[in-house]
Amino acid sequence: MDYQRYRALRVNQVEPGILELVMGEEGGRLSTAGVDLHRELSEIWLDIDRDPGVRAAIIRGAGKGFSAGGDLAMVEAVADDFAVRARVWRESRDLVYNLINCSKMVVSAMHGPAVGAGLVCGLLADVPIAARDARIIDGHTRLGVAAGDHAAIIWPLLCGMAKAKYYLLLCEAVSGAEAERIGLVALACEERELRDKALEVARKLAGGAQSALRWTKWSLNNWLRMAGPTFDTSLALEFLGFTGPDVREGIASHREKRRPNFAGPARD
Repeated sequence: MDYQRYRALRVNQVEPGILELVMGEEGGRLSTAGVDLHRELSEIWLDIDRDPGVRAAIIRGAGKGFSAGGDLAMVEAVADDFAVRARVWRESRDLVYNLINCSKMVVSAMHGPAVGAGLVCGLLADVPIAARDARIIDGHTRLGVAAGDHAAIIWPLLCGMAKAKYYLLLCEAVSGAEAERIGLVALACEERELRDKALEVARKLAGGAQSALRWTKWSLNNWLRMAGPTFDTSLALEFLGFTGPDVREGIASHREKRRPNFAGPARD
């Protein structure tokens, strides 16, 4: 499989059978999901699924954290342009379903902020691992749109409805340590140990009986497939929100680094 077409997402073979997907640049700024990265995150799982040489994949962020939210220029384009909105909606849908349906084992290694499209991969991974001081944030309602890109399909299943509502409605950050305690991630460790721990888990998965692992994953992910209508609804409502006034205030508040003021009338 030729992974050279991926530009925003770096694909490295770290060991036979194990790929490492890296968002951002080492020592660089926090990776934001711009046009290219958003598209590539939706497509990479199809290639990994079809690659006979891959048994497990690790996804991590370089630099200051795992992932930032969507690039604000792209967010504005989604709000302004129907064609862009339709394209990004499809990519968001494909990202979730392609990852769920990928037969290969996926391990995530989250440190620093974990937000946006990267967080979709981080929490939908088969074994999500976080640094204890990681900050997991679903920022949708802070932006003024519904939490649609993965949250409704996975958060209640992992940590229960009460915790899911608390964190998704209030946009509160969840530390990696707390995420492990409530079941949002499988493991938490010190940041300095994170990459090694992810590789350790990936090695075990790559060395296991592949049919047994893949069929177990397929069976377990039927819980997520059964929640497909819930996900489809949440994603549709998120993108409906991009046509309304609240997202404008959400974008402005991010640009101006202030709290949003959603003072307009409620529309439900």
